[in-house]
Amino acid sequence: MRAVHRVQSLEEAIRGEAERLRFAACRFTSADAADEAGRELRRWLELGHHGTMGWMESRADHRVSARALWPDARSAIALAMSYAPASDPLALAEHPELGRISAYAHGGDYHKTVKKALKALARFIVEQAPSELKVFVDTAPVMEKPLAQAAGVGWQGKHTNLVSREHGSWLFLGVILTSLKLTPDAPAEAGQHCGSCSRCLDACPTQAFTGPHQIDARRCISYLTIEHDGPIPEEFRAPMGNRIYGCDDCLAVCPWNRFADAAAANRAFLPRAELVAPRLADLLALDDASFREMFAGSPIKRIGRARMIRNCLVAAGNSGDAALLPSVERHLGDADPVIAEAAGWARDHLAASICEMQPA
Repeated sequence: MRAVHRVQSLEEAIRGEAERLRFAACRFTSADAADEAGRELRRWLELGHHGTMGWMESRADHRVSARALWPDARSAIALAMSYAPASDPLALAEHPELGRISAYAHGGDYHKTVKKALKALARFIVEQAPSELKVFVDTAPVMEKPLAQAAGVGWQGKHTNLVSREHGSWLFLGVILTSLKLTPDAPAEAGQHCGSCSRCLDACPTQAFTGPHQIDARRCISYLTIEHDGPIPEEFRAPMGNRIYGCDDCLAVCPWNRFADAAAANRAFLPRAELVAPRLADLLALDDASFREMFAGSPIKRIGRARMIRNCLVAAGNSGDAALLPSVERHLGDADPVIAEAAGWARDHLAASICEMQPA
């Protein structure tokens, strides 16, 4: 008897190609599936919880709906790429002389890696079914997380980030909007699998969560160290500890991460040794050229040397390490007033810590 070969659907073909391109998940939903999230975004912006991220407000009309951004969009393809870390993201908390960098930035720039894979998948789709489409990864006004939830990639946890049964919280998201009508997958119910757990909310060092699924970015260490330009408000400096770029605390404590497999992570995101546990003294010695060299190909390069030095000065001030005092003092006369002020604060806090450790 001859074997019967089943005709593969377009959705199955797309999923197969996405897997070949190292996407951990590929699912489909309607282009208008996240419109309710768009209305919630408007309320969030009205409260001013986006802080100085003016780009969110300026393109809010496009961000609230995929079809507002592109009226011809009929379907959204939600994709996820794993960056599951092999080591504990919280391990450096006990090493104040080192800087803590968020796990997503230990390797190559995810914007480039994910976008390259999205474009390759887009070419494949057009070859299979001539159509119009657009690709997005983080830098455009698209609601990636709500669309991923609507497609069933995972659900938005109480920390507002996506959580997957298979990959935990360690996912980069991308979206392809297409003029094709694709069969939608079943959505994930919001918060269905979080239950009464509040570990993510309780873990936040700066109490940035105003409630489950609600965050005030102005209090978030990721926002303060990456997006915020200017002095870091003093009330948040001590809670920052030695976090110098982003914060993984709310993600790292999520129980669903026990299912995340580091072997599933895209190799482009494998950690670079110099970014896993950098010494604050070394970072505080960087000039513009050495900063660009050290962070070439990293998403960290985007914040520039000034913000990195500012962040490291706060971390040094929190360290209690007298050996860092010379590294701090060299920035007291910096031409950038934000750096000079942070250096003065760090010096004073270090001096106070040193005095407390002196025997009576």
